[in-house]
Amino acid sequence: MPKSPVSKEVKAQILKRIKDEGMPVAQVAEEHGITPRIIYQWIKRQVVAPPSILEVARLKRENQALKELIGEITIELHLAKKKADDR
Repeated sequence: MPKSPVSKEVKAQILKRIKDEGMPVAQVAEEHGITPRIIYQWIKRQVVAPPSILEVARLKRENQALKELIGEITIELHLAKKKADDR
């Protein structure tokens, strides 16, 4: 198998920027002169195990909290619109 032209340190930095900073894969790939496909292969190789039960539970709680927040904002917007229409 051919050796990657990107060092392990740079590869780790690229993946960190994408994961932690939310950088678009295409942008990071262009900055480093590689194809997005290569980065997606790196990401795929890192995914080796399904999320733990604790991680799934945390994501479910977070999802529920976000749904509740969206519901509250929707109600506030609806009431504000209704109040504006009554004027």
